[in-house]
Amino acid sequence: MFHITLLAYPNCSMSSISGVIDTFTVANLWCQIDSTSNEECAPLFHWDIVTIDGNPVQGAGRIEIKPQRSIHDIKSTDFIFIPGSLPPLDCIGNVPEEISAWIHDWYAKKAMIGTACTGAFFLAETGLLNDKLATTNWMFVKDFEKRYPRVHLKSEQILTEDSGILCSGATTAFIDLCYYVIEKFGSAELSACCSKTLLISPNRLSQLPYAIFDFQKDHTDKKVLEAQIHMEKKFTETISVEELASNFGFSPRNFKRRFKNATGYSPLTYLQKIRIESAKHKLESTMESVDEITYQVGYENSNSFRRLFKKVTGISPREYRDRFTRVIKPELSVSH
Repeated sequence: MFHITLLAYPNCSMSSISGVIDTFTVANLWCQIDSTSNEECAPLFHWDIVTIDGNPVQGAGRIEIKPQRSIHDIKSTDFIFIPGSLPPLDCIGNVPEEISAWIHDWYAKKAMIGTACTGAFFLAETGLLNDKLATTNWMFVKDFEKRYPRVHLKSEQILTEDSGILCSGATTAFIDLCYYVIEKFGSAELSACCSKTLLISPNRLSQLPYAIFDFQKDHTDKKVLEAQIHMEKKFTETISVEELASNFGFSPRNFKRRFKNATGYSPLTYLQKIRIESAKHKLESTMESVDEITYQVGYENSNSFRRLFKKVTGISPREYRDRFTRVIKPELSVSH
C-alpha cells in the first residue's frame, strides 16, 4: 500500500488537501471495481493528514483542518505532500525548522516529496529545491525567481519531476500530480479511469494558456512606466522601438536596457504580450474571425500572428477560443 502524508499548515489551500484525497479515493474505488478476484480488493493508496504538533490548524477560508497525526507520529510513508496557500504567502521566511528537518529526513529515507501551487515556496524555503527543477503558480513566478535563484524554475510546465521531487502548477494542477503518482504506482489504465471520472484531462502540459499578463509595473523607473502606458494605449498602431526611445529621450540601446531592467522584458516582447493579451480577450468574448482580430490588435499578417500566439500561449487561437470562449455558440443556444 502506497502511503501519502499530507502536511497541513495555517492558511493552506483546502482544495489542495481535499482534492488530493478525493482523487486518490477515486483511484481506490476503481481498484475495487476492476478487481478480477472474488476477494475484497485492498485500497492501493492510504493517507494521513498531519500538522507539526497534531493539533488542528485553520486553513484558507477559516476552515479548521483536523489532522490524524503529528509529523512525528509518521513512522512510514512513501510520499510527503505540501499543499499550496493563498496570499499572503505566510510560509516565506517562516517555515519552522522542525518541519524543514522532518521533510529533509524523509527525503533522505527515499520518500517522494510533492508540492501543489505555491507549496513550491514552502519547499524552497527548506532548501530542498536548490539546483532542482520546479514549477509553481504562474501568478507568482517573478517573486519565486527573485527569492530562490538556485531553483531551476520551469514556470510554463504544469508538472515537474526531479530526483523524487514533484511540483505542480497553479491551483488544480495538483490533480495532474495525482495522476502521475497513480500511473507510476498503479497503472496508466487506472490513471485514465480517474481522469474520466473527474472530467479533467490528463494531458495538460503547460500553464501558458492560462497565464494572464500582469504588465510588470512594480518598479520605480518613471520614464519606462510612461513608455509602458504609451504602448498600452497605442498598441494597435505601428510602433517602433527607435520611435519609442526618441519620444522618451533615450537612445535605442539605452531604452532597451532600461526597459528590460525595469520590466524583465524587451520593448518588443512587451508590445507583443500586450497585443496577445488583447487578442485573448477578443477570442474569449467575441466570435470575430482570427483574421479580423489580427488587424484589430496591430498585426497585418494573420499567419505570423497565429505563430506568435501559439509561441506565447502554447496553443493556437482556435484552440484558445474553444477552451475559454464566454460566448454562447449557436449550436448551444436554446430557441423558444
